[in-house]
This record gives sequence, C-alpha cells and structure tokens, in this order.
Amino acid sequence: MVRADEAVAPADGGATPVRRPRRSWRPGSWWPGSRWSGSWRPGLWRRGWIVAGLALLTTLLLVLHSSVPNGYGNLGSLLETFLPWLGLAVPVLLALALLRRSATALLAVLLPAAVWLNLFGGLLTDKSTGGGDFTVLTHNVAAANTDPAGTVKLLNDSGAQIVALEELAADGVRTYSKGLAAAYPYHVVEGTVGLWSKYPISDTRVVDIKIGWTRAFRSTVTTPQGPLAVYVAHLPSVRLKFDSGFTAGRRDVSAQALGDAIEAEPVKKVLLLGDLNGTMNDRSLAPVTSQMRSAQGAAGDGFGFSWPSGFPMARIDQILSKGGLTPTNSWVLPADGSDHRAVAAEYRY
Repeated sequence: MVRADEAVAPADGGATPVRRPRRSWRPGSWWPGSRWSGSWRPGLWRRGWIVAGLALLTTLLLVLHSSVPNGYGNLGSLLETFLPWLGLAVPVLLALALLRRSATALLAVLLPAAVWLNLFGGLLTDKSTGGGDFTVLTHNVAAANTDPAGTVKLLNDSGAQIVALEELAADGVRTYSKGLAAAYPYHVVEGTVGLWSKYPISDTRVVDIKIGWTRAFRSTVTTPQGPLAVYVAHLPSVRLKFDSGFTAGRRDVSAQALGDAIEAEPVKKVLLLGDLNGTMNDRSLAPVTSQMRSAQGAAGDGFGFSWPSGFPMARIDQILSKGGLTPTNSWVLPADGSDHRAVAAEYRY
C-alpha cells in the first residue's frame, strides 16, 4: 500500500510530486502566515513596530501639545489650531496595523484613539438644551464678499437679536446698515467692525488691540433681562509661510490687549463676538480664553468649524461669555458670499 505522502514512481522512471494530506482547520488558521509556520503567534508581536511608533508619536502630540515649543515658527500654536485633525491618523494607523497583521501595532493604535476621544469626544454629541433668552451671531462678512445681498438675507433670517460683523469695508457698512435697518434698529460701527441689535446700545468705547487702527470695541446692550457688555473684535490674521512658519505674533499681542480689557470690564455679564483668528486650543489666545467660556464647546453639536467656508477646517470665529451667562445652543450657519461661515449661539441670562 502506498502512503498518500510518499512519492510514487511511475513505469517510465519519473516521480510524481509529493501529495500532502489535507490540513484540518484549527483556531487562528485564518491568520495569513500560519499556513507556512506553526509558530505564527509570536510573529504577531514582532511585526509592526514602526506603526506602533507612529501611534505613540500621535499620542504624545495629543497629550503634550502644549509642550510643543512656539520658539520657532509658532509650531505649537499651529499644531493646536488643527489639533482635532490628528484624529485622522487613527484609522490610517489601524489600516496599517491590519495590513502588517501586528497585534503590537493594533494595541498601540488604541492609545491615540482613547486620548482623542477624551479630548474631543464630547464635541460629537448634541449638548443643546434650548430655552434661551436671546440669540447672538458673529460673522466675518469679508471685504471681498461675492454676495452681500445674500449675506444680508442670511442675517435677517437668522433669528438673532444681537449681530456682530467683522471686516466691514466702506461699501459694506452702507450695504449692511441699509439691509439690516428694519430688523435691527440699533447699530454702531467702529473702524471695520460693527454691532447690530434689536435692543438699545450705549456706552460704546474703542478697545486698543495694538495694531494701529480700530478693529475692536465694547458696548453695553440692554436686553429685557438686563445689561450685557458686548465686545466685538477682529484680531490680526495669521499666515503659514515656509520660511517663517506660523506668523501669529501680531495676533498674540492683540489677544493680550483684548484679554486685559475684558478682565477690567465692570459689567458682570460679558460677551465676546468676533473673528479671533485662532481656536480655543491655541495657547496664544489664553489671555482671552482662560477667562471665558465657549458657547460651541458648552452647547454645540460637532466641532463648529467656521473657516474656510467651502471646506471648514477650524473654528476661528468665536462666541465667548463670562459672568454667569449660560449657553443653551450653538450652531454654524450655511455658507454665503464670505470666506467664513457665520456662527450663532443662544443664551440664558
């Protein structure tokens, strides 16, 4: 009797290939690589160290982003501006770990996933409660707005009682003053920023943010529930350049001046509406953000990105409060003729 795993010599002297017995299925035999070696399990832990290293690096950037120095090119602020987008590394690293069939890499990918969820997971849920007393809105309408009439309609239809506008050109002031007059009988414009309101406005004072012209002021708005100190501000723009990095020095100086003014504000309840050219994660805005609460972070749904309007990647347009004002809802309005999207929030006094 000839065994199945022995070669059989035919009459012409040739040899047939050895026939191997059919292998029975066993747990783990689906894992590629086990076909050739019975000791496949140790390989799961020996592969994928590069992927695991990248996962660890991503974790460190998420955890220690405030330790990334700003000494050259404001790299720390640049990282913090787009910090939520580091989460995109997680599915990429997961795919690489599966491709490498590495248990080490798979476990390592859990680290940035867990840290990202701890930092930003709360933004993925709807935290709105409703029942606010008034709605506020801020919008960088852009000096080169391609559809100012559409922007006027957007603002009139927003339902907001208090509206702040930034980057107002001379023609824009006339357009918005005329277009919003019926819905907002009170308004004030200082330099390139303005405030429109259904409630009386008084005690307006320019805020010097150290840039040589007016892009910030404060006013008292008297709501039916009581007075508000409303700050409208447009901090200097930032640029990303290959030779000098993230150029944010002028903005940072202005943020300090604005923070000092808000800290000295005598009215208890304070709102800040404007284009701060920075996110709540950016340490350079700490003179402002450390003393105020973000409406989007407390009552929003999602990240609330507002810029650029075509494909928003960061929320640089902010609605912040202090003094016991309670945000009950926050949202981003549809795109219009500006390169920013308007953001709005509802508050309980």
